[in-house]
Amino acid sequence: MKTYVLTLPLLLFFVVISSGCSKSSTVTPTPPPEPPIETFIKGADIGWLPQMEASGFKFYNNLGVEQDCFQILKDHGINAIRLRTWVNPSNDKASGHCSKLETVAMAMRAQKMGMKVMIDFHYSDSWADPGQQRKPAAWVGHDFATLLEDVYAYTAEVMSLLKTNGIVPDWVQVGNEISNGLIYPEGSINSWNQLIQLTNKGYEAVKAVSPTSKVILHVDKGNDNGRFRWWFDNAQSNGAKYDVIGLSYYPYWLDGKPDYTLSIDDLGNNLLDMVSRYGKEVMVVEVGGEDSKAQNTFDMIVAVQKKVRAVPQNKGLGVFYWEPEGAKSWSGYSLSAWGDDGKPTMAMKAFLSN
Repeated sequence: MKTYVLTLPLLLFFVVISSGCSKSSTVTPTPPPEPPIETFIKGADIGWLPQMEASGFKFYNNLGVEQDCFQILKDHGINAIRLRTWVNPSNDKASGHCSKLETVAMAMRAQKMGMKVMIDFHYSDSWADPGQQRKPAAWVGHDFATLLEDVYAYTAEVMSLLKTNGIVPDWVQVGNEISNGLIYPEGSINSWNQLIQLTNKGYEAVKAVSPTSKVILHVDKGNDNGRFRWWFDNAQSNGAKYDVIGLSYYPYWLDGKPDYTLSIDDLGNNLLDMVSRYGKEVMVVEVGGEDSKAQNTFDMIVAVQKKVRAVPQNKGLGVFYWEPEGAKSWSGYSLSAWGDDGKPTMAMKAFLSN
C-alpha cells in the first residue's frame, strides 16, 4: 500500500510596524488567477499495452525518440486511462493478459502519470461484447443465486486490490457493451430481471469498496437513440442502479454509414436525450477510426468531443479512444491511432485541439 505524506502549506505572516504617528506596511500583490483545471476527460483504453511491451514493441514520440507509451499519450492530451479486467485470462497474445494483478499494475502506472482511471469489468475470461458474453470458466455450473455472489465477490476483490494499492477509480464499468446482456445465458436480455440483478450486484460491490467511483452501464451504437431508449427503459423499469450512461461510437462499423458525418448528429442528439430522459451523466467510452485515414479520424474525434462538450450542465464527461496504441502491425486491428513505425498518427492530435 502506498504511503502518502501530506505537507501543510507554508504560512506567510506580514508584520505591520508602527512608529509614532507614522505607519508602514507591506502590501502583497494579488496573485494572478490559476488557470482553470481541465475537467473534460480525454481518455485511452490501452489494455493491449502490457502485451505489446512484453512482445518487444517499441513506442516512439513524434520526433522518433523511443519513449514510454504513457508519456506519449499524456503529451497528446490524454488525461485518463481505461483498463479492462478479465477473471482468469490466458497468456495468449490476442486473448490473454488483463488479469486483476496486471490491471492494478497498469492503474498504478496511470496514476503515477497523473491520469484518472476507469476499470472495465467484462465478467468473462476473455472478450465480452454484444456478440459474446461467455461466463468465466470458474462460474460455469453455478445456479443464479451463486452467480450473483460471484459477481459481487469478484468485483469487490478487484476493487479492494486497487484500493490497497492506492487506486480509487473515477469510473467503473459493470459489464462491457452489454446491449444483449452479460454472463450468458442467465444474464441475457431474455431475462431483464436477472440481467439487472447481476449489474446491481456489481454496482453494490463497487460502492461498498469505493463510494466515490461512478458506475457506468455501457451500450454500443451510440448514435442509435431507439436502441438506447429501449435498453435504458428496460433497465430503469427493472430497478437498475448506475451513475453514467456509457456509449460506443464506431462509424466504421455502422451499416451504410461509415462516414461519420452521416451519424455524428445522431450521436449528439442521443447524448442530449439520455441526459434529459434519465437524468444521468454520459460518456463516450469507446471511439475509433481507420488508422489509414488519420485525417478523417482526427476530424471525427474532434467532432465527437464537441458533441459531448455540448451536453448541458457539464453532464457530458468525456471521450475514450479504444486502443489508440494498438498498431496494426502488432494487433491486426485497423482502428488504432498508431503507425507501424511505432509513432502516433496525426489522429491523436485531436485530443489537443479542443
